[in-house]
Amino acid sequence: MDYKAFNTYCESLPATTYVVQWGGSHVWKVGGKVFAIGGWGNGKYPGVTFKVSDIAYQMLQERPGLRPAPYLASRGMKWIQNYAEPGLSDGDLKDYLAESHRIVSFGLPKKKQKQLGLNQN
Repeated sequence: MDYKAFNTYCESLPATTYVVQWGGSHVWKVGGKVFAIGGWGNGKYPGVTFKVSDIAYQMLQERPGLRPAPYLASRGMKWIQNYAEPGLSDGDLKDYLAESHRIVSFGLPKKKQKQLGLNQN
């Protein structure tokens, strides 16, 4: 997935905002909290970083093309970076980005979730 496809997909998720920060990274937020970062790649392959569950973190961290996200994982946070081939397929990456969005949105205060129209099932 290139950065254009990454940005298009993240924009399609509910209540997202976009900012360029941290040295030109594409940063996507929900309710002001980061759920995905495009950047910090190896120069040949776009780097896409996203939050995961504890189980997904254990499963993904050893797969070729994936690693615990630099900086974030070293601080005990469960973030994975898709940074090299083979990495994740575009479909799987979209699924993990959607899950990251969901995880972060559920961490928002209930009032904020309601204001943004999130998780109102």
